[in-house]
Amino acid sequence: MNTFETRYQAYRVLFEEKLRSFCDALRVKPDVLAESMRYSLLSGGKRLRPVLFFAALDLMGGVPEREGEFALALEMIHTYSLIHDDLPAMDNDDFRRGKPSCHRQFGEANAILAGDALLNTAFSLLFRAASRGEKQLLAARCLCDAAGAEGMIAGQSADLLMERKGDATAEDLDFIYEHKTAKLIAAPLVMAAILCGEPYLRWEEYGTLLGKLFQLTDDLLDVKATTKELGKTAGKDEREGKLTCVRLIGLSASEAQADLITKRCLSVLEGAKGDVSFFRDLTENVRRRER
Repeated sequence: MNTFETRYQAYRVLFEEKLRSFCDALRVKPDVLAESMRYSLLSGGKRLRPVLFFAALDLMGGVPEREGEFALALEMIHTYSLIHDDLPAMDNDDFRRGKPSCHRQFGEANAILAGDALLNTAFSLLFRAASRGEKQLLAARCLCDAAGAEGMIAGQSADLLMERKGDATAEDLDFIYEHKTAKLIAAPLVMAAILCGEPYLRWEEYGTLLGKLFQLTDDLLDVKATTKELGKTAGKDEREGKLTCVRLIGLSASEAQADLITKRCLSVLEGAKGDVSFFRDLTENVRRRER
């Protein structure tokens, strides 16, 4: 295992320990609510957002072990978005992370409530963290903004609006990529900088580019990979008329665009303080990922 994989796994293990402790202590009623929340939270996944948060804290002199509330809130908001995204009224997918989607396992109504519960629990954790000081308050606000009506939800809305729309533009696609995905990938980097008292604009730029790259590779994999490899239904974007880079400019040009964004990510990192090798490797890993 190389150094990047070792560090990624270490951050992931730290997060999984905090997540397991939270889930073990979860005592909400009725039982189906707790079960559906645990089911989606513990179903695996890359844990990219908490890993980015911990890695950025490490780089900037923070202490990841002390910021578990923020990491949990990040993953809860991401997980709620996946639960709702899989619903029949949204992207209508029966699988997530290689398992039945929450609504297939517990029913549509229970899945909606599980997502609602995770979002509200995330806000509760952020309020708790924010009570520690002004930096924590600003970091919490950053995540709320990234997840809200001017962030991820705006991207989700635009994604639905652009389905099968014949006159969609590159600007429409960029809005979806930035808001639906990149906002919540840039947020943990900005949050870490705020908590450590470091300038965050470079990290916001890098995180936004990384998020766009992640969504672009997601769209490429929808065409190139199998359902088993993805852990979710392959080929859905084309069948549902989703606005993707592949639909807009074709597969070959989309691959070239992904390479270009990768270079831009690496260029932004060149001026950052400290050893950014983990983030360089992460960028390359996102470009080469197969699921």
